[in-house]
Amino acid sequence: MDRSIGPDVLCRETMERIYSYISNIYRLAMNQLTQIELSNWLALYVAAGLCCAIAFALACATAAFEIYRDRSWSTVKSVRSAVLFLPRTWWRWQKLYLTSTPVTLGIVSLFAASMRWG
Repeated sequence: MDRSIGPDVLCRETMERIYSYISNIYRLAMNQLTQIELSNWLALYVAAGLCCAIAFALACATAAFEIYRDRSWSTVKSVRSAVLFLPRTWWRWQKLYLTSTPVTLGIVSLFAASMRWG
């Protein structure tokens, strides 16, 4: 390694190589897809994102309702209990959000099966 070249130059060159490599892969992949396939993949990504957004909103609303119903915040009386309250709340939301995974997969899979790919 040449000591006259600074780390910023090496980092920039490395990033340019990585970008070039990724853009070449992207170009090859895009040349393989027809316009119909490309629009179908875009629609699938939008559908998956929409399902995830709905699941996120429902999980947040359900977790908030459960916390309100259980009055979980009434146990927070010190800094330690507040620190323990946050992971419990996160875990409650995470369980609710992850239960939507089979439904999301089913909806997006059926949507993909209903498309014309050729």
